[in-house]
Amino acid sequence: MSEMNDDRGSGLTAVSEGLAIALDVMAANKVRSALTILGVAVGVSVVVSMGALVSGLRSSILDAVNSSGPNNLVVVRFDFSQIQAVINGDRRAPWRGRPQIEPEEVRRIRALPSIRNATYDLNQFEVSMEVDGVEMGGVIASGFEPGWTDSQPGDFVSGRDFSVAEMAQGRPVVVITTDLATELFGELDPMGREIKVENQRRASQEHFTVVGVFEPVENIFSAAFKYYAVFPWTSANRRLGRYKFEAQILVVPEDSVSAQKAEDDVIMALRGMRGLRPRDENNFNVMASSQMLEMFDQLTAVFLLVILLLASTALLVGGVGVVGIMLISVTERTREIGVRKAVGATRREILWQFLVEASLLTACGAMAGLLIGWSMAKAVAAFSPLPAAIPLWAVAAALGMAVLTGMLFGLLPAYRASRLEPVAALRFE
Repeated sequence: MSEMNDDRGSGLTAVSEGLAIALDVMAANKVRSALTILGVAVGVSVVVSMGALVSGLRSSILDAVNSSGPNNLVVVRFDFSQIQAVINGDRRAPWRGRPQIEPEEVRRIRALPSIRNATYDLNQFEVSMEVDGVEMGGVIASGFEPGWTDSQPGDFVSGRDFSVAEMAQGRPVVVITTDLATELFGELDPMGREIKVENQRRASQEHFTVVGVFEPVENIFSAAFKYYAVFPWTSANRRLGRYKFEAQILVVPEDSVSAQKAEDDVIMALRGMRGLRPRDENNFNVMASSQMLEMFDQLTAVFLLVILLLASTALLVGGVGVVGIMLISVTERTREIGVRKAVGATRREILWQFLVEASLLTACGAMAGLLIGWSMAKAVAAFSPLPAAIPLWAVAAALGMAVLTGMLFGLLPAYRASRLEPVAALRFE
């Protein structure tokens, strides 16, 4: 037991002495030490800031999904996660032969006891709008059924949603967001006014009457859809040439029903309507909100891997700097090493001295990198809707990579210093 205590005490003494010597050396070589620290700080700041951005982005998407309904479902023609590139046109995409989503299928799903509402959606497309010479291009538009606000959270500032009768007749009416209303009409009341709408891809142009002004709930997507217009899907189809090719169904389950139960009911209903036999695969896809988050996590995992590789490259450069400065330090302090050995310092103590010095350099680089990354995250949170915050895993990864860099790249100089012979070291000029 006494031997173990002696070893522990000598180890702590070696570390404390190494820290004291390392601080003296860094103070004596400020510029050289600062450049080495900067190399490590760059790699650490990249890891931390990217981690903060991804964490903030995921948090924002999660909030948006929860606000629109965490159990909501979307019925689409194909599975987005299974999309593959078709090279040289050798293979047709497997979803090409799938039937379009039809309005009759929406009515069947809406009649299910487990479903509160189901809305037909022609999916998003772009239009240009003009009012009294004021023109706006790139306006995001959608063709919906009435009741679309169940899956698109927000409130009507003025006016109303279009009615079932207006949808059935394909009337030229439109609901616009508050920002779009301000851009087109300024301080004027937009209710009952006409907008000239053009789908440039289909070369179709019509006049639509504003029946409602809608304020979406603020989230990460609201900034991208400031200028947003909602048409009855029949009007978008007949008057603006928006085909049903990308049509989908937005499904809102009953609050008392689980997402899995609702998904099973929707799948069974659609399979029955499409006459699919038990062994036939689904010719449609049902996506839950949780699946969208999983897809995002998969994409960000690849992104983070690339970022970590880039950060590792930056740390490698910093590590090369550590090797260089430590080898120079060993050469400059050869006589000092000889004196320490002559008065009884062991090889392990010399080894620990230089390992501690290398680790202190990289630790200072890690702290500087954390400070830079934290500042960048704060700036993003202050000047954008993204709540960037440094996650613990990013801090742990950054510090772990910095410590590993110091230990690995400081090992060669430390080993070289520990192997010096005292007599040869004392004679060194």
